[in-house]
Amino acid sequence: MSVIAFQGRPGAYSDLACRAARPGWRSLACRTFLETIEAVKLDQAQEGLLPCENSLAGRVPEIHTLLPESGLKIVGEHFQRVEHALLGVKGAKLSDIKRLHTHPVALGQIRNFVKDHNLEAVAEFDTAGSAELVAEWNNKEDAAVASTLAAELYDLTILQENIEDAAHNTTRFYRVSKNAQNFDYDPGFPLMTTLLIQVKNIAGALFNVLSCFNEQKINMTRLESYMLDGTFTATQFLIDVEGAPINDNLRKALSDLKNVSQELRVLGVYPRSPLRDKL
Repeated sequence: MSVIAFQGRPGAYSDLACRAARPGWRSLACRTFLETIEAVKLDQAQEGLLPCENSLAGRVPEIHTLLPESGLKIVGEHFQRVEHALLGVKGAKLSDIKRLHTHPVALGQIRNFVKDHNLEAVAEFDTAGSAELVAEWNNKEDAAVASTLAAELYDLTILQENIEDAAHNTTRFYRVSKNAQNFDYDPGFPLMTTLLIQVKNIAGALFNVLSCFNEQKINMTRLESYMLDGTFTATQFLIDVEGAPINDNLRKALSDLKNVSQELRVLGVYPRSPLRDKL
C-alpha cells in the first residue's frame, strides 16, 4: 500500500487531508515537518503533505525554509476545509464542559464559541493530540477541539460540529515527492508552477521580477518573501503561477527571469486544483 506522510498526531486535520488527497493510501503521522520530509526522502512514504497557507492564519513559515532545502518536488496541491468539532468523553454534555483544549491556532479560530459558553481555553501542542489527552483524562469537564476523524480514532463524542468563527477556514497543502511529474500540454488540464527566486535588495528588483510575468500575461496566485540567512542584502520569493514551463509564455518569462535574478529554481509543476474556483 502506498503511504503519504504528514505532521501531527493521527486524526489531525493534515491526516484528514491526506485521506482526502490520496484515498486508499495509508497516512503516516510524523512529529515535525522535518520528519515528514525525511520520511519521503528515506522512502518510508511515497509522498508528503505539507501545509503552506491558511485562509485565516496566512502562510506556514517553516515550510518556506524546509521545502526548498529538502530537494523534494511539489507534485500536487490540495485544499482542505477546516471544520472544528467540540469533542467530549462518553456521556458528557455541552453543559458539563469547563475547559477546552486545542492548538493555539485553533483557539484563535473559535473565539466566539469560547466567549459565548464562558469556557477556559487551554493551548495544547496539537488538535488531535488534545483529543488524545481528553480521552486519557476521561473527565466530563474537559473537551477538545479537533476533527471529526479525531473523535472516531479516540472514541470521543461529537458534542457540536462547525464551531469555528469563519466558514471559509481552508488550508492549502503541497503534495511533495522525490520525483517530479512530467506533463504533456493539454489546454483542458491546467497546471501550476511554483518558483523560488532570489534577488538583491536593490531598487526595482521586485518590479523587474513582476514585469517578466506581466509582459507574458501570466497570472500569479501567490507571492511570499523572506530574508536569507538573517541578512538584509538579499530577498527570496516563493511564487505560484498558473501554467507550466512547457507553455510558451511561461518559458519566455523564465528565460527573462534569469537575467534579473541571482537564482531561479522550479520547485514543482503540478495540476491546478479544481477547488480553486470554488473557494
